Amino acid sequence: MRVKGGPRGHLRHKKVLKLTKGQRGSKHLLFRRANEAMLKSLWYSFRDRRTRKRDLRKLWIARINAAARANGITYSRLMFFLRKSNIDLNRKMLADIAVRDPQAFTAIVTQAQTA
Repeated sequence: MRVKGGPRGHLRHKKVLKLTKGQRGSKHLLFRRANEAMLKSLWYSFRDRRTRKRDLRKLWIARINAAARANGITYSRLMFFLRKSNIDLNRKMLADIAVRDPQAFTAIVTQAQTA
């Protein structure tokens, strides 16, 4: 005699199918395919929570570098001057200033170079 799972099994199937809503093909219709898709997507989300931090840091550095070069200095020289002049702005804030307020960024660059 086999055990089918009963109401708990049905709820588990419903939970998995709900999680895979929006997937293509049979991934949101058939339990086994949906379960595979769910496990894979949960693994991707776990992995990419770490990758996102790297990607954002790369983006901030690219933005700071572009704005720094527009002011006639390279990224590495700018970061050196900022550290030397004790201007404590992290890359996220610097990138935000570079994008939203270029005049303020220019002021920061000149302040760092003069100190």
